[in-house]
Amino acid sequence: MERQTGEAPALASAIRKAAIRLIPFLCLAYTVNFLDRVNVGFAALSMNEDLRFSPSVYGFGAGVFFIGYILFEIPSNLALRRFGARIWIARIMISWGIVACAMALVHSEMSFYVTRALLGIAEAGFFPGIILYLTFWFPAEVRARIVAVFMASVPLATVIGGPLSGALLEMHGILGFKGWQWLFVIQGLPAIILGLLALKVLTNRPEEATWLTSEERTALSEAIARESKHTESVGYADLRAALTRPRVLALGCLYFLMVIGLYGIGFWMPQVIGGFGLGSLAVGFLIAIPYLFAAIAMVLWGRHSDHRSERRWHIALPLFLAAASFAWTAYSGPLIPTMVALTLATLGLYAAFAPFWTLPTALLTGAGAAAGIALVNSMGNAAGFAGPYVVGILKEATGSFSAAMLFIAAAAALGGLMALSFREPRSSTQSPA
Repeated sequence: MERQTGEAPALASAIRKAAIRLIPFLCLAYTVNFLDRVNVGFAALSMNEDLRFSPSVYGFGAGVFFIGYILFEIPSNLALRRFGARIWIARIMISWGIVACAMALVHSEMSFYVTRALLGIAEAGFFPGIILYLTFWFPAEVRARIVAVFMASVPLATVIGGPLSGALLEMHGILGFKGWQWLFVIQGLPAIILGLLALKVLTNRPEEATWLTSEERTALSEAIARESKHTESVGYADLRAALTRPRVLALGCLYFLMVIGLYGIGFWMPQVIGGFGLGSLAVGFLIAIPYLFAAIAMVLWGRHSDHRSERRWHIALPLFLAAASFAWTAYSGPLIPTMVALTLATLGLYAAFAPFWTLPTALLTGAGAAAGIALVNSMGNAAGFAGPYVVGILKEATGSFSAAMLFIAAAAALGGLMALSFREPRSSTQSPA
């Protein structure tokens, strides 16, 4: 069957306009979001010494963010569906920006734990809310590439944020503040500004888009409605079903394994590279390398997944690459082989994310989508707490990152096997069996 975008010029035009208007802003917002979430990894280069934090204290504090985040994910997504993405996303961004700036006030273990937990509560629902929001605007046939472009903000955040964070740490002593305090404040303020701009830029649904023609609004609204009706027939629209069905829970388990690598490496890579005796600015520039390649791979791999209309292998193959590369990192030795291994591991890990997120969005709709997407993200982000904490314990127990890298490698390999075992929901463009 021909692609609907080829059959309906108004639909193709609407999708193009929506992508041009919404995706750049959402990418910028997610870039700031991820910087505020993981800049603690850069701050640790000097903060841990200043505040006398051990690796396990830092690992627990880095991960405790996800406790509040997980608890408030589903309520936040249900609120977004009720009150509209424009207001709710703006609320999330403004509140997390305020708490992110407050991280500069950390002075003890308890204050570190409390502010990280509050940051998780403030930010809860942002990512699954955006994934849900994208289903209001983009049909499944283009969703992997759209999600890939959006999620490329994560590695690009580190491409930009690595050198920036390193430079901010060099501001140590200016106006009496430490470098890590400047980092938290300067990287937290943009979230507040973007939250206010969200009220102007975002539109809840195609029906409300005055920047589309009437033909475009109709074509896009009808395409999304048809897809939602099809999803009801092959997936779950009911709230209870979305939270209890084995297929949804299996996706949450798979995402858990993927996120172990995402945050295990995100929070600790600065210290892995810093272990070669490099300064904070040099570490920032070197960290940008793996994430630059990861951003490119995400977009190309997402487009390839859409082109082939295939998801399982597009998730599994990059995860297997990541597993092998993390294992190599454990034994890579000098800086250059370590950087090659980290680059391949980061590339493989990130390439799997866009194809992955096409699965829950093809399986869930209505209230089921709001709750189910949040549940999958919550289950996955439980690894945001477990991953950094386990890495910290292994680092403290062994004195090196080798065991931690093998732990992450095992999680990625198991994730690849789970992806291959998952039965994909039938597309609305496929004929019934």
